[in-house]
Amino acid sequence: MENYKHDFIDFMLESGVLKFGTFTLKSGRISPFFMNAGGYETGKQLRKLGEFYARAIHDQYGDDFDVLFGPAYKGIPLAVVTAEAYYDLFGKEIRYCSDRKEEKDHGADQGGFLGTKLKDGDRVIMIEDVTTSGKSMEETVPKVKNAANVEIKGLMVSLDRAEKGKGEKSALAEVSELYGFPTAAIVSVPEIVASLKERGQLDGELLGRLKDYYAQYGASDKPLLL
Repeated sequence: MENYKHDFIDFMLESGVLKFGTFTLKSGRISPFFMNAGGYETGKQLRKLGEFYARAIHDQYGDDFDVLFGPAYKGIPLAVVTAEAYYDLFGKEIRYCSDRKEEKDHGADQGGFLGTKLKDGDRVIMIEDVTTSGKSMEETVPKVKNAANVEIKGLMVSLDRAEKGKGEKSALAEVSELYGFPTAAIVSVPEIVASLKERGQLDGELLGRLKDYYAQYGASDKPLLL
């Protein structure tokens, strides 16, 4: 596992963004952990978050893209801080774009988008916090495709929960199959479990709860090895 993945796991825990306990998800599943990307609150945290996204995107997709697209609302700051970090780390100027929930009908920046205007030929990386069901992509991909003749190079999320989506595969795998572009995460739950277990930071009770949860909800393409 790359060093930045270990560092990102520690960063999520230190920031209080990744927590272990008992949590009821929007889907109704009772999960032994929860990741809240809205928990990054300070300038220092957001700067570091952008750096982790930038490193993961560079590692997974290289430099062959022009625009970072972050779906409203949580994707907006993600796209901004990652575009800044990408320039600082790799010296490449990346434009950012996000959608509006409601179109703006006045002023010089009318329309349904923030940031740059998408142009024919743009190569786009989608950026999100976490994909559990793929619903946000159902809303966002058509908007991006209808705005211009762009190529979506891939999707990057911070955490892959590695759970079943609508079928037996993970939501990220389903998004990739449905839209035809690759998907990736800074880190996955199996990687988190392996890292913490290796360092002796997971007790037996929590390991058992994780094992039970993934026996029921684990994705076939992302096995949790305990």
